[in-house]
Formats: sequence, C-alpha cells, structure tokens
Amino acid sequence: MSSRKRQARMELVTYIKNPDFQEWDGTKTRTQTIGPDGNDPEEGKPGPESTAVQLDQGSVIDDYTQIKPYAGMPKEVLLLHSSKARYRVPREILFWLTVACTLALVAVTATVIALSPRCLSWWQLSPVYQVYPRSFKDSDGDGVGDLKGIQEQLDHFEFLNIKSVWIGPVFRSPMKDFGYDVEDFQDIDPVFGSMQDFEKLLAEMHSRDLKMIMDFIPNHTSDKHRWFNLSRTRDPHYQDYYIWADCTEAAPRPNNWVSVFGNSSWTYDPVRGQCYLHQFLKEQPDLNLRNPRVRQEMIDILRFWLDKGVDGFRMGGVKYILEAAHLRDEPQVDQKKPPESISSEWDLHHDYTTSQLGLHDLLRDWRAEMDVFSREPGRYRLMVTESYDHQEVEKTMMYYGSSQVKEGDFPFNFHLLDLPQNTSGLWVQHLVHLWMQNMPQGKWPNWVVGNHDNPRISSGAGGLYVPVINMLLLTLPGTATTYYGEEIGMRTLHLTDTGSLDPAGRYNTSASRDPQRSPMQWSSSTNAGFNNKTDLSWLPVHPDYTSVNVEVQKEDEGSVLSQYSFLSALRQSELPLQRGWFCYIQADANVFSYLRELDGLDRAFLVVLNFGRESAVTDLSSVSEIPNQLTVLFSTNHLHHGRVLQKSAIHTDPGEGLVVRFSAPKRFNPTHPSQCYVSEKACYLRVVDILYRC
Repeated sequence: MSSRKRQARMELVTYIKNPDFQEWDGTKTRTQTIGPDGNDPEEGKPGPESTAVQLDQGSVIDDYTQIKPYAGMPKEVLLLHSSKARYRVPREILFWLTVACTLALVAVTATVIALSPRCLSWWQLSPVYQVYPRSFKDSDGDGVGDLKGIQEQLDHFEFLNIKSVWIGPVFRSPMKDFGYDVEDFQDIDPVFGSMQDFEKLLAEMHSRDLKMIMDFIPNHTSDKHRWFNLSRTRDPHYQDYYIWADCTEAAPRPNNWVSVFGNSSWTYDPVRGQCYLHQFLKEQPDLNLRNPRVRQEMIDILRFWLDKGVDGFRMGGVKYILEAAHLRDEPQVDQKKPPESISSEWDLHHDYTTSQLGLHDLLRDWRAEMDVFSREPGRYRLMVTESYDHQEVEKTMMYYGSSQVKEGDFPFNFHLLDLPQNTSGLWVQHLVHLWMQNMPQGKWPNWVVGNHDNPRISSGAGGLYVPVINMLLLTLPGTATTYYGEEIGMRTLHLTDTGSLDPAGRYNTSASRDPQRSPMQWSSSTNAGFNNKTDLSWLPVHPDYTSVNVEVQKEDEGSVLSQYSFLSALRQSELPLQRGWFCYIQADANVFSYLRELDGLDRAFLVVLNFGRESAVTDLSSVSEIPNQLTVLFSTNHLHHGRVLQKSAIHTDPGEGLVVRFSAPKRFNPTHPSQCYVSEKACYLRVVDILYRC
C-alpha cells in the first residue's frame, strides 16, 4: 500500500474511531462489504465478527462499528448510509413527488390561463368622459378653457370613477370651426396652452391611472395648413394632396355635391384656377386620401401622438374621408326639385361622398399602426370611430371590422340621441335592441346620449329623466360615453340676443351647436367657477348654474352627481354589471326592465326604469328566476333606498329608476337565449374565486 493511501486510511480510521460518536457497545462486530453498486449484499444477514469495511478502489477501514450518521462524517462513509434502502427509497419518493407536484402546478396554471376569459381593458371598465376643451375650465382668465384647466379638475374624474377621458381637438387652428379646422396636427394651439402643458397633463393623468383619448381629424385640414398652400401653387409633391376639379370662377360647381353646413361643396381658388372640395366649411378643404403620400402623412401624425403616450383616438367624420373619383352628381331625394335649388345635405342621397370603397382599408391600416403601440402590457391603444349613419345601422356595424380583421374597438352608437322623440319603456327597448340585434357577435357595445354636436338630453327629454337615463347608461353592457355636464344634468343654453358663434348656426340658426357648449358649471361663484380670475367666458353660462353645479350636488345625497358617482362605482365593483349577461324581461308604455347576471354567481341585478309620464306598477311574477321579495339597493329617488318590494308589484314614479340586487340559485339566460346578450361568455367558480370560459 502506498504511503498516500496509508495516510488516508489512517486519517479515516481516526475519524471512525472517535469515541465521542461510538454508539455500538463493542460486544459484537460485523464485516460490511460494499459492492460495486454501493450496496451491501449481505445487509440484513448475520456475518462473521470482523471490522473490515471494503471501500472504493480496494481501501479497507478496520474496526468500523458506527451505525448512524453523525456530524463531520466523511463523504465516503456518508455514502455507506445514503445508499441503504431506508434512506434511498424516501429520497426517491420525495424527488418524484416534487416532480409530480411541479407538473401538476404547471398543468393547472396552463389550464387556468387557457380557460380564463380575456381581461377587460381600461376602456371597458368605466364610461368615457368627453371634455370640450373650450368650455371645461379656464385657468388663465381669457374666457376660454385650456389644458391647465383640465389638469386642475382631474379630481372630478376620480370622484366619478372615470378611467377614460376624451379631449376634443387642441391642435393649432384658425378656429373657424373651433379646432376642427387644423393648421398643424403636431402642435398645440396657444389658446389651449403649449406642448409642455399637454405633456404635463398627460403625465399627471397617467400618474392617476387615467387614460387620454384625443381627436383625430383625417378628412380635412384648415385652408391655412402648409399642405394646402403648397397644393394650390401646384408644388409637385403636394399638388394632389387635396381634391381639385376644373371649374371657373363664374361657374364654381363641378357637380351638385352639397356641404354638411349647406350650399355647394366646391369653392373656386384663384391661385390654382380650380375648385377644391370641402364637405364642411370652405375653410376646411378635403384631403385626397387616395394619395399614398397623404395616407402616410396620417400615419405619421398618429405615430407622433402615440409616441407621446396618448392612449387612443376618436376618429372623427370617417364616412367622409373618401369620395368617388368620377365626381358624378348625387341622386336627388326629391326628383321634382329644381337642381339649382339644391342647398342642403338632406336634399341628396350621398352615394358618392360617403362610405366609399376603400374606407375600411384605411381604418384597418390605422388600427394596425395602433396595434404596434399596444404591444406593451397595460398600454392598449383605443380606436373609436364616429359616423352618423342615421338609420343605416348596418353601415355603422362595419366599423367593428370582421372576425378576421379588426377595425375600431367600437363605433359611437348615436341611437339613444332619439330618446326625446318618445319617452316610453317600449321606445327605449327598441333603441337598445336596434344596436344589440345588429352588432356582430362578441363585440363590445357603446351608448351615447349627448355630445358637442347635439342638444343636451336634459333639455330634449326633460330634467326629470336625466337620473334614469344615466342609470340606463351605467347598467347597460358596454361602454357609456358621458358628455361633460351630463353628470350634473346641465341643460341646453337658450341664446336669443347674441349671434351664433358656431359656423353651422350661421347657415341655419336652428342648427347652431353653441347651446350645448356652454361653460361647465363647477360652483355657484362667478361664471359658475369656469373662470375664477376674470368675468370672461367665450359663451354665456347657463342661468341655472347656482343650483346645477358640482359643488352643490356633491353635498346632496340625492343629486344627479351623487347618483352618477355611486352607479359608476357599482358597475366597476360588480362582475354582472361589468361583463355579465344582459336580458330583456319586460317593457311597456312606461317601464323598461332587464337583468344583469353571471353564470355561477348567485348574485344578480334587476334594473327597472320608468321613462313614462305616469307612475307604474310592474308585475314580474312570471319571471321565476327572481325571488318573490326584493330589496331596493339604489333608487333615483334616494328616499326609496332599501325599500322592500314584491316582484308582482314593483312601483315606480315617472323618471324613477331602481337597481335591485338579489340572490337566486337559477339564472335567466339559459332558458331565454333569444332575450339575452353577452359580449364574451364567462362563468364564476366560487371555490377558487375565478372566472373561466364556459
């Protein structure tokens, strides 16, 4: 044996013979031989009383009597114990048990992910609140609202549980159409502030988890825009940026097309010696979006604002962005009317100036560009389209895209603007159903009752019905759009002594949009708190501002504002109202009633809305899924909170709305599929408190 092996043997023997760790009484010894596989072939058998232990490479340790492992034991000896069945088998069991648990956890996680419904995005979780910048809040005392004013009032959005704020056009503009005539798409008009003010506002909104939606105006520019000035001088790059046609100054009508604001859509330009098309004001020449360079300019504008962090766009007037290249006369509605007397858009069928072939290709290109910026988690970019298609609802639905190609997340739904025509439960159900029955499967609804182009709903339907209309908006499935002031019931301004500032009103006094653009009513102070520095306001403040304002209504539990805030918070906290089934259950001359429920969840909501002119008693005894006795969670008449009702006799006053939360083992939708709608079906699993696709 070499001296090195001998030395190792002596050291090992020394460790083994340490008397402090001997547990064997020494009366008996045995020989343990370690086989090639590390096991003792004689384990469990009586053997000769020897103390020789055979180790690797033939080394032998004499007089080894240690039975149990101990601290400081050499690796070679520890291996003697670890290879025994009583140690090896539990170790292998634990190893494979760990592997099995890991695989099971991975499988469960993958299953949960695969079965989980898509999470709702930020634009689905709350109403979209529309700010008309000129009228929201003036911070510098010039009488016009601005970006700093909006920033001063961000607390208001949080009070309303608003997550999405749509801000009207703030681009540099000559203000012929109050910002919708854009001189520079990549700059802020000084009347609203500076680009630095915009960036500060956006940063502050994001810090509060608020999202900003901007206006995008692709159809036209201002006639002061650099592109138009270069086009009218026939610059080779820009000469086809707009729609030009041959004409003379004496006969400036290449065809019979009529502007939205009235009279011919064509204006003669003496510099170029041709007429240019404008479907709105003559100061708003239409872009030629059949030109690839113009299409690229639009994409560059989108990128500019998306790079700054804007969260979405409202695409304005999209049905006008392409015109028929042949420029033929449009058919007259009344064929007997003399052609020279055609002066209104309602005199023509707009077969060649709206919804032209290629329109949706443009929208898909813009959607694809926005999707590039939506890849970052939590930074989805919203695309909303605006197109007044009136009763041609099938055209509006095309803006959703198809099952293969997506366009907008939703088009604005303007059908509820017709509410004042007929205040009855049946009429409201008809307007809601008109959208639901035509909307592509799985899409997300939208509801609008007012905006900067239409009279306020409080004046059209009557102030009595504002609370019940807000309840309708906040309990229907989908995303509601709230025009500033609707949350306090602002009314249309009656203007008599002043001329219309709105260009639409200069063509037709009754078409002026000034009345619905009066300054926001914040308090009972001067100018309703819109301007606290001077006595200026670009439009008069509504005379009722001392009682209809945010400050007063915050202190009143039964106010329109308090009701709006409560319902908005309720919607965000309750799964059935967020993403559950919507089911019609009853409608008559006064009342419209429906259910909101979620499969697997024993909690559901009954909504009863009285749009009629008289009190009503609603009998829902035929709806077996509703318990006989109900307790009112919330009423637009705050004195009726907590009232106990029988489902066979639910009493409501005119303009009253009820939200009833109840528990029942059965859901309504499985047995009434024709009366129910859901965007994306989901079920609730109470055991683990999760949603899953079902």
